[in-house]
Amino acid sequence: MRKFVWEGEWPSLEDNPDQTFDELGYDSLALLETHSRIRRDYGVQFSDEDLTELTTPQELVDFVNSQIKAA
Repeated sequence: MRKFVWEGEWPSLEDNPDQTFDELGYDSLALLETHSRIRRDYGVQFSDEDLTELTTPQELVDFVNSQIKAA
């Protein structure tokens, strides 16, 4: 799952995955693309509203992992 958040020309998140997406320069399009890839590749269904409540990469990873475990 982390590969979606860490891929591309984005700042490295491995040092501080608790920085907010805003602080890291992620825009809404980048988050929607990440959301789409997670849904497609992992079958994890969650709403855009859920995504807006997840403010850091670590929160997103934890949320997706919890959804996978619950399935």
